[in-house]
Amino acid sequence: MDSAVSDPHNGSAEAGTPANGTTRPPSTPEGIALAYGSLLLMALLPIFFGALRSVRCARGKSSSDMPETITSRDAARFPIIASCTLLGLYLFFKIFSQEYINLLLSMYFFVLGILALSHTISPFMNKFFPANFPNRQYQLLFTQGSGENKEEIINYEFDTKDLVCLGLSSVVGVWYLLRKHWIANNLFGLAFSLNGVELLHLNNVSTGCILLGGLFIYDIFWVFGTNVMVTVAKSFEAPIKLVFPQDLLEKGLEADNFAMLGLGDIVIPGIFIALLLRFDISLKKNTHTYFYTSFAAYIFGLGLTIFIMHIFKHAQPALLYLVPACIGFPVLVALAKGEVAEMFSYEESNPKDPAAVTESKEESTEASASKRLEKKEK
Repeated sequence: MDSAVSDPHNGSAEAGTPANGTTRPPSTPEGIALAYGSLLLMALLPIFFGALRSVRCARGKSSSDMPETITSRDAARFPIIASCTLLGLYLFFKIFSQEYINLLLSMYFFVLGILALSHTISPFMNKFFPANFPNRQYQLLFTQGSGENKEEIINYEFDTKDLVCLGLSSVVGVWYLLRKHWIANNLFGLAFSLNGVELLHLNNVSTGCILLGGLFIYDIFWVFGTNVMVTVAKSFEAPIKLVFPQDLLEKGLEADNFAMLGLGDIVIPGIFIALLLRFDISLKKNTHTYFYTSFAAYIFGLGLTIFIMHIFKHAQPALLYLVPACIGFPVLVALAKGEVAEMFSYEESNPKDPAAVTESKEESTEASASKRLEKKEK
């Protein structure tokens, strides 16, 4: 996963010249400001809305929207897995034809992008359907074995409205597949980011610190220690990064000198910020102090990344600046409010854990029983 902000003079193309050998005209200050301001705004949208949707996701009971909980063991292994994946992609691009690799990746992300975009726009689209819309329910069930040994492999519930969203998302998918246009790329990238923040849940703040700390080292090594990450980011034709042209004012929608931001710089801090929002809600104080603090910290960290990159004219590992800000600012607030113990003791249960499911059922049974008693007393 790419996790670096590109050199403002290189964009997403190889540094230097375009394919015809002519010198690329330098980007204007207005174009650079527009590009990085747009990247900052696009990074904030999936974090903000993904965090809000993560709260509903944590409370929801739909199996298709069940969050994936990241434990401390998962967090510790993630930088190693990410490093192996990144190095593997780098070697693939060095050994095999870049054209064929990107063709396979395009097909893979074409399918994932349609599903992610459909899931993203579904809540918004529901507001536009008329009340008399014929909405039928469907279920895609794939099992293994029979009788008592039957095991569910896929159990996906959807309706006619979901099919409409899939159809609209498929139009964007075909556009991306045929043209690789940067707007289609960004629509998929935003959908991936929002889904990641919504559906990937950290079980506690300590796990978040382990994950961010490990990727802090990962990001610095692969950007400053080698050219692997920047090379993969420039060769990888898939919506794993948000891009915005610096020459938009000169060339319009056909601009081709891009600045880019890896989705890892959005999703990784985003799931930590979403955790702090759920922690805020657990305090039941009707304030979102830690969420807004970490959100402001993210803006500060990404802004600092862009500023330093512009000064030194070199791609920057954004997590180098985002991790200290996103962890440090909320911890300082917790110290000031005397809530450090509450912050680090806050725990989210894994909804896939049988014990958590049993406990939830017991709570539901107790609640039902208490309601029946109340009715009898009345």
